[in-house]
Amino acid sequence: MPYHRNGELPESVRSHLPAQAQDIYRSAFNNAWAQYGRPECHTSGTREQTAQKVAWAAVKRRFEKVGEQWHRKH
Repeated sequence: MPYHRNGELPESVRSHLPAQAQDIYRSAFNNAWAQYGRPECHTSGTREQTAQKVAWAAVKRRFEKVGEQWHRKH
């Protein structure tokens, strides 16, 4: 399901990502949720799993995990 606010994101996302990364995650998740709404659009897993993969990939393009913390890439 799409997220309207960062406070609605899964605890695992909220507790690990800084606010800017949460914004990226939420936006990418929502876009993927809308784009991959039809079953033929995702070949493995559920619609939610597909949207989660897209969202994490978007975060990892702009942030990197250093130790236990996520930092914006330079």
